[in-house]
Amino acid sequence: MKAITQDMFGGPEVLHVVDKDQPTAGFAQVLVHVRATSVNPTDFWHRASGGLQGRIVPLGWDVSGVVAAIGPGVTLFAPGDEVFGMPRQPEPAGTYAEFVVSPARHLARKPAALSHEEAAALPLVALTAWQALVDVAEVQPGQRVLVHAAAGGVGHVAVQIAKALGAEVIGTASAPKHAFVRALGADRVVDYRAEDFADVVADVDVAIDPIGGDYGPRSLRTLRPGGIVVSLASPAETALTPIAAAQGRRARFMVVEADRAGMLAIADLAERGLLRPHLDTVLPLNEAAKAHELGERGTTTGKIVLTTEP
Repeated sequence: MKAITQDMFGGPEVLHVVDKDQPTAGFAQVLVHVRATSVNPTDFWHRASGGLQGRIVPLGWDVSGVVAAIGPGVTLFAPGDEVFGMPRQPEPAGTYAEFVVSPARHLARKPAALSHEEAAALPLVALTAWQALVDVAEVQPGQRVLVHAAAGGVGHVAVQIAKALGAEVIGTASAPKHAFVRALGADRVVDYRAEDFADVVADVDVAIDPIGGDYGPRSLRTLRPGGIVVSLASPAETALTPIAAAQGRRARFMVVEADRAGMLAIADLAERGLLRPHLDTVLPLNEAAKAHELGERGTTTGKIVLTTEP
């Protein structure tokens, strides 16, 4: 099979295509013929420095494809089933390849309403948004949710999920992206380049922060008493916890986990037309380096996807 690999840490140029042996599904695993995968900031981090692994790893966490074979003990799927998911998190799945092996319970059936490219764009960002909004913040109908980087990968999905949960949604984005964020369902969009959101947004129940830095402390200023900032940016953001507590507010750092129940909920939202990822760019797998170049510019709206299909 064809796969993307690297021999050293560095920029996008270190990525290249190799021929590898096709893996085999083991106990409770399925072999997926990859139709599409997506590009996430964690891919850039691992490519450049090894990330938390500290070593070269096969890149790619998201997958959408067709079950090619099943291992012993698998009852959820059969060959020919269309599936999507985020295999092995937090370990690398190596989905920048034509085939990948996944634990069966890390996958869900691909929503018929989505193409493989769209489905591949969802798992990491949608599970991150779902776990932040539902598992951590426990968003309720009528609450006010602030989503930073609302046109980005996690952000544009979080806006849609928060609206599906019945929340009032405020997004931050640059002015050229305001129409896009409103079309996702946001009730209000703040131009972070023109004004400080902390000066113009108030009475927020939940703030989702994928950026880090001073966004966490400033987001605390927008919260109602008892409100929560969910930081997706860095473990350093745990320093927010005592600051938030002193203000009668809450802060929580969160790392996405493999979550079959979450994947099923995301698939249901997609089937009901309440969640659809925006594809900024779709490229063939052999142009992974170009995809990383585009992603690291920081101007992407939605997601960049790699496809193995002609």
